[in-house]
Amino acid sequence: MRAEPEGRRKPGPSSKEASLEKQGFNLPTLEANKENLSRAKSSGGWKKRLRGLCGSSLPRPKAAQDTATASLAPGSRMRGLRWRYTQLPSQPDDPLPGEAEAEDELQAEPSAQGPGTEEAWISNLGESKVLCAEEFRQLIPYFPPRFTGHSWALVYCTARDGFSLQSLYRRMEGQSSPVLLALRDRDGQIFGAFSSTAIRLSSCFYGTGETFLFSFSPQLKVFKWTGSNSFFVKGDVDLLIMGSSSGQFGLWLDGDLNHGGSRPCATFNNEVLASQEEFFIQDLEAWALG
Repeated sequence: MRAEPEGRRKPGPSSKEASLEKQGFNLPTLEANKENLSRAKSSGGWKKRLRGLCGSSLPRPKAAQDTATASLAPGSRMRGLRWRYTQLPSQPDDPLPGEAEAEDELQAEPSAQGPGTEEAWISNLGESKVLCAEEFRQLIPYFPPRFTGHSWALVYCTARDGFSLQSLYRRMEGQSSPVLLALRDRDGQIFGAFSSTAIRLSSCFYGTGETFLFSFSPQLKVFKWTGSNSFFVKGDVDLLIMGSSSGQFGLWLDGDLNHGGSRPCATFNNEVLASQEEFFIQDLEAWALG
């Protein structure tokens, strides 16, 4: 082999270039990218061209390429800077600690209208001289849903506390829960009212549209708020009124809780609750949420 003259010998790679070539970089490609970048900077719109250059396949060490390829899931491959993934089959997540127990407890709780809840509502009715369990059960669907599931306590009854409207007010002091007022007249008729707030002394009418009147005559009849006025409940020393229009009261009781009356009124569009428009009270009870 004839040795070339020393002047014609091609210059060998520098130590830096040799190091890059050893790491797997393609030197001609590097030079081409440098030249493209230089042209992009010197011409207008070099930022767009730079973004175009960054989107192309840049040289990288062979070892790094092998590592990246090996880490891909089977069935996936890299094309430029875009990835294609193979979705793994979905698996149910394991419940966090305590989640299973909380779900079991939630399922074990009785529903709002379930048998367990209903029994809680009527657990204290053995004290009642007016309502039996079946009559109370019929009233449950008409109570506001937010009171569902609570037990009821006998706050006032004439058999225990005497016949006095003032005594009823005193027993209601500090109460904020709704009240079920149940009466039996001397003819044996059962009727009453549900007040969405505690019964108290007042100079004007109070309450909400959840208030209603009812009567068992002998089947249950419920008279709800019509929306025509807001004369729900008003109590003074000598008179308790529930519902009113044109001087007529849906239900009224005197200060001795001995005598009362009922007439149709626009507040509830009710019928006469008792056997007659005016009646004498045999028993009266006030129940509040326990």
